[in-house]
Amino acid sequence: MRLPRPLHGLIGMALLAASLPALARAETQLQPFQMVRSLQLVQDRIASGDHAALPMQRKLLEMIDERLRKTGQDGFDDPRNYRAMLVYAMSGGNPATIDTVLSRLVLDEENLGIGKGLLDYLNGQAVSARTTLGPVDPMKQPPELGAFLALVKGSLAANDNPQGALKLFDQARLLGPGTLVEEAALRRSIGLATAHGDAGRFTLASTQYVERYLRSPYASQFADSFVAGVMALHDSIDLAKVSEITAMMDAEQERVIYLRIARVAGIDGYKELSAFASAKAEKGAGGDAVAGGEDPRALLYASLASVTSGTDAEIRAMLAKIDRAKLSAGDRKLFDAVAAVASKMTGTLPTPSRQEVRQAIPITAAADDSDPLVIEADPLPLDAVEEQQPQDIVEASAPIALAESTPAQAAPQTPPDPADEKLVANRKKLEEIDKMLGDAQ
Repeated sequence: MRLPRPLHGLIGMALLAASLPALARAETQLQPFQMVRSLQLVQDRIASGDHAALPMQRKLLEMIDERLRKTGQDGFDDPRNYRAMLVYAMSGGNPATIDTVLSRLVLDEENLGIGKGLLDYLNGQAVSARTTLGPVDPMKQPPELGAFLALVKGSLAANDNPQGALKLFDQARLLGPGTLVEEAALRRSIGLATAHGDAGRFTLASTQYVERYLRSPYASQFADSFVAGVMALHDSIDLAKVSEITAMMDAEQERVIYLRIARVAGIDGYKELSAFASAKAEKGAGGDAVAGGEDPRALLYASLASVTSGTDAEIRAMLAKIDRAKLSAGDRKLFDAVAAVASKMTGTLPTPSRQEVRQAIPITAAADDSDPLVIEADPLPLDAVEEQQPQDIVEASAPIALAESTPAQAAPQTPPDPADEKLVANRKKLEEIDKMLGDAQ
């Protein structure tokens, strides 16, 4: 159930929406810092899940861009306007406008360094940005600018100094609570904690994100990071804590998360995790069975993990409960692969290893753009998504690799003993299944 939004937020948005035409008419009279304050109000609403504010954000960005280009040196002598220009840049503004304005301003060394450092970051020049912004202390800047600086510096430090980056993300949240800056800082903290095996930090940041920003336009990116984190940290993470986090979601969001975990866990052969997630996917937020009976995807993903330990009869019994026609194209490939493995198994042949199953059922077979496994909260109409997709704060222009995705390396295979014909036959059948999947892609 969605909680009612604060009344003062609704009133503020209503007043701002009503004043947009007046803002446009008075554009040349308003100072840049006044216009950027309006932009920040709109983006705070977006962070809380107000997708209807996206068109307003786009219009304000256009108006501020034009106003900055018309502002001369005398206008930027007011430090509020200079800070507002930098906030605009990091709020989805045009880097070319910032470059143009900086080139004609006379600034002191500190302000020029911050401006050039942020511009380097926006243009993807990470090394230069790190050097230029290195001496800058975000906590000594005004909060509206310091929050962005902490987020940028944390992103730049993520690969070389993860603990320092997490500290900077905390500073960003402290300086910008309830804003898109905090939302981005939490998402990056989740990815960074996963990459460095910090289960405690992962669950803490995930809890905070779900409590505050689950309806953000970027919640689907959180969902990706959360599922990846649960998988990467499955040996150390407390599944009871995972349940506490997902219990704060609505029933459909919770089910989608568990389906995604069950799918990946099934492919990777983590039977207990797959069974846990599949069972959760079959339950509602209150622990009751989901309306409409068993979800065919949950059954399929549970059967994947059973390939390495179950018998052909057990796997076929599970598959018999699944309506193949209700699966997506990607999941039908998985279904066919599991069925093929089960049909090749006998009581006398050895059970395939986890590595052999991964070779027979590659994870790419599960990838399908049509799969309804993305958390969406009040989605925009499909024909408007591309047009109104907001720019992620400082993220789109200078992405950072928190964790490289490296394919699992297969263990060196020694030639089987010619006398062990059963093992030879089993491996050959798995290779045939692998080829079948490859031809189907």
